[in-house]
Amino acid sequence: MEKIGQTLPHMNKVRQFDYQELVKQIMADPDVAAFIQQEGLSQAEIQRSISKFNQYITERNRFLLGDDSYIAKGYKPVLVRNEGYADVSYEETPELIEQERQEAVRSRLNLINLPASLKEASLAKIDLDDVGRYQAFELLTNFVADYPDYQKALYLYGDFGVGKSYMMAALAHDLSEKRSVSTTLLHYPSFVLDVKNAISSGLVKEKIDGVKTAQVLILDDIGAEQSSPWMRDEILQVILQHRMQENLPTFFTSNFSFADLERHFANSKNGDETWQAKRVMERIKFLAQEVRLEGENRR
Repeated sequence: MEKIGQTLPHMNKVRQFDYQELVKQIMADPDVAAFIQQEGLSQAEIQRSISKFNQYITERNRFLLGDDSYIAKGYKPVLVRNEGYADVSYEETPELIEQERQEAVRSRLNLINLPASLKEASLAKIDLDDVGRYQAFELLTNFVADYPDYQKALYLYGDFGVGKSYMMAALAHDLSEKRSVSTTLLHYPSFVLDVKNAISSGLVKEKIDGVKTAQVLILDDIGAEQSSPWMRDEILQVILQHRMQENLPTFFTSNFSFADLERHFANSKNGDETWQAKRVMERIKFLAQEVRLEGENRR
């Protein structure tokens, strides 16, 4: 049996050999070699950096292989210089950056009582196979391009299922993506019910304040609600008056033309209220221009 004194030098020699082999492999790594050359590391700095180079190679390989043990998901390891030696840092991947950008775009789209799928709409996805869609598409595209130096919003009306809501959601998406603008897009008939239900809890003011002050507002399917003088005069008119005074972009979709919507507002249990209806319509006409969207039912 060998004595301990005879065994240790042999073990140290093996360990020394293994370490030198590891160093050789590390130095042969293309990323490490490129970093050393780029940063002009001295021999002393290289020696102090061996463990960090090894850490980088291990983490990089886990990242590239998609190893489950890699904990910094969405970030890739990179070599950086740190006061006399190399160190390992982590930076966002292009995929994570794009994901975060898309999440930021969606976060600026406030959909109320409308399907979440509308957050995926964009003007680039609008099908222009129908001539009846050109005018609306051009005006919406110009609005995004000219914002905040816009002219007027749109009152988009047409038959059921021609894509009015989708086009407005596409506008909201592009305003968010290209102008970092927040848009509230709400289903107006559902909003009417929500406001009526809020009366008992005293939350009516809270309901309308968020709508009244939205950076961009889209009232979807106006005219489809069960109209009442109170909703028309005390809620809708107040919202429109504020947005008119503050010059806040306000869009509408409807199955009704301006003339039809006025008749809708004038029809009341109290009889003919044409004058009251005209007051509301004056504000809508101030805020938006009437554009008919034509085409086939896409639902």
